[in-house]
Amino acid sequence: MSEPLNLLSFSGKNRILHLTWFAFFLTFVVWLGLGPMMPFIEEALGLTDQQAKVLLILNVAMTIPARIIVGMLVDKYGPRILFSAILILGGVISIFFAWADSYEKLALLRFLSGFIGAGFVVGIRMIGEWFPARETGIAQGIYAGWGNFGSAGAAMTLPVIAAHFGGQDGWRWAFTFASLVAIVYGIFYYTAVRNTPKGSTYFKPKKTGAMEVTSPGDLALYILMNIPLYLALALLTWKLSPAKMGLIDWAAADVIYAVLAGVFLVQSWKVWHLNAHVLKAPVPELHRYKFKQVAVLDWAYLVTFGTELAVVSMLAMFYVSWFDLPKVTAALLAGVYPFLNLFARPGGGWLSDRIGRKRALIVVFAGIAASFLVLGLVDRSWPVGLVVALTILGGIFSKAGSGAVYAMVPLVKRRMTGQIAGMAGAFGNVGAVVFLTVNSMVSYDQFFLFIGAVAGIVFLLIALFLEEPAGQMAEILPDGTVELIDVK
Repeated sequence: MSEPLNLLSFSGKNRILHLTWFAFFLTFVVWLGLGPMMPFIEEALGLTDQQAKVLLILNVAMTIPARIIVGMLVDKYGPRILFSAILILGGVISIFFAWADSYEKLALLRFLSGFIGAGFVVGIRMIGEWFPARETGIAQGIYAGWGNFGSAGAAMTLPVIAAHFGGQDGWRWAFTFASLVAIVYGIFYYTAVRNTPKGSTYFKPKKTGAMEVTSPGDLALYILMNIPLYLALALLTWKLSPAKMGLIDWAAADVIYAVLAGVFLVQSWKVWHLNAHVLKAPVPELHRYKFKQVAVLDWAYLVTFGTELAVVSMLAMFYVSWFDLPKVTAALLAGVYPFLNLFARPGGGWLSDRIGRKRALIVVFAGIAASFLVLGLVDRSWPVGLVVALTILGGIFSKAGSGAVYAMVPLVKRRMTGQIAGMAGAFGNVGAVVFLTVNSMVSYDQFFLFIGAVAGIVFLLIALFLEEPAGQMAEILPDGTVELIDVK
């Protein structure tokens, strides 16, 4: 663990970092490859625009609950087996999707494929185990930033394969090839990594099924923080209903709403049941943590990652419709946005390591709010070069913000890092759903203003409620003794 972070090294913790970011990269190739492949699928199968949009919605719907579930599983079973399982199972499902012979099968398999997007959570726990607090920001930033580039990797490779191999079935072969690579790498990853460095203990939650909290106020806040996750799924259902796309009827929509309400009640009962002891006797001070830290990080990631997904989805259309840029030029300019992940997200983590977790988040959120509020003032008379520069600046701040959020996630409570990462990750998807829905209802300048306003509100939450990690967090070893882990 004393070995310094060295990206040119392939030994020790540096090796784990490289192997893990590439595992994350492959999950995004398989998961987000649907977008750039959709024109090939539409043409080959004769899908309508509505049917294509439904597949894109279904592709992200499962990811919200999956990140919560995978967070619990990784804390219990460890990242080694979880990442391998996600790569292998995700690859198998993707192959079945590639060779589906009906739209109904395509839709079902794409919905199931959404869990692949939860692979991100697994690596957060793995990197948190291998890197000390002083390096966790830059290490998490490299892991997530380079892994996120899998979406760009899919866009650059899968259409080329589809266009040159297999004719009308080219898209099927492209997905099959990517999926086989993921399966093989999943098997390799299991043989090549360990959950912890030698001599370190992998701490697991005392109970499973919900996150542990350590005070009555935190119990109430935890239950309340689950509500936005279900509202986002309800919003996706509304999009599919006769109110918007008309792909499901009102009866089906009502059934889904009822199921979501029922699952929320069951989950709330589970949370209460698992944590009811905090109402009877106080948790010893040594073992307490503040759930408000988790809540603020959730809202922060809703803004940062939600903005990232929403803006990259609309940017090319914005350049074309407001500034009459040629479609190819607009696509190339919008294509700069995903590349920012390669340095901006690690940069946010590095900044967090250098100036502190809270201060870094304050800096980047000031930048997010300012850049998007200025974009909200844009009209068609502005120089296009200035507007492009502002969108890139907003992208740098939002991606750096994602790096700063996950620089702090592993420092809240070690044995629940997966669950904390999963909840924050789910909120990122909630942000994407909310921002994309707003984008479909208002003009582009109002869309940017909305993002800036939400970022401003979260800036205040960070400034007022987030606490800088300090001292040590306590975990109990199997023999009952306490281990103190530095968080600063």
